[in-house]
Formats: sequence, C-alpha cells, structure tokens
Amino acid sequence: MSQNRSSVEAVVQSYFDGLYEGDADKLGAVFHPSADLRWVEKGELKILTVPDWLAWVRKRPSAKAEGKPREDFIVTIDRSDDKTAFIKVRCQLPPRYFTDYLVAMKLADGWQIVSKSYRYDLKE
Repeated sequence: MSQNRSSVEAVVQSYFDGLYEGDADKLGAVFHPSADLRWVEKGELKILTVPDWLAWVRKRPSAKAEGKPREDFIVTIDRSDDKTAFIKVRCQLPPRYFTDYLVAMKLADGWQIVSKSYRYDLKE
C-alpha cells in the first residue's frame, strides 16, 4: 500500500509543479483527457474541460515566472481501494488560495486525476 500511496503522491507533486510552473504539458500528463474542473461562482456551478483549462494555463504568466511564493501541500489522501483515491490539497497562485478536491484513479497507464473540484479565497 505504501508504494501505491507514493505513486498517488507523485501524481499530485507533478500537479503542484505544473501549476506553479504554468506547464500545461505537465498538467496534461496527470489529468485524464475527459476530466473537468468544477467550482461555484456567485452561487452557480461552473464547469471547465481539461483541454480548455490547459489552453488557459498556456496563456497566463506562471507564478514561478512572476516570482510569486510557492506553498502547496497534501492535506489528506483517502483510498477506498488500490485503484481509487480522493485527495484534498492546498495550493496558491496569489492572490488566489485554493482548496482542491482531486479524484485519481489507477488506469492502464498509471494514476491520473479524473476530476477536480475546488474553491479559493482572494487575498491581497
């Protein structure tokens, strides 16, 4: 089980690195192409496909390039079996400070994030 946990943690670390570096290819490697991102904005559910999100990531300046501080960590990993994991993480792209809920599944090619729901706080 510890090897499985470290495999999940490696996917999450690649996710953190891709976010901070603004590396859409790195993010695309850890997300299943059918995954989507979900959040609530002004009381309404918003949904963004991974391809659309990655296109947006490619256009924005990265936190790393802007010299913004990096802080990201895994809050918890909840495993229901050896192929399914629910991961709660905290990360930041100042001025946004995120709590992400990721669902990862072990597929034929290894672990991939199949769903992301999140919320964030704006801080100046």
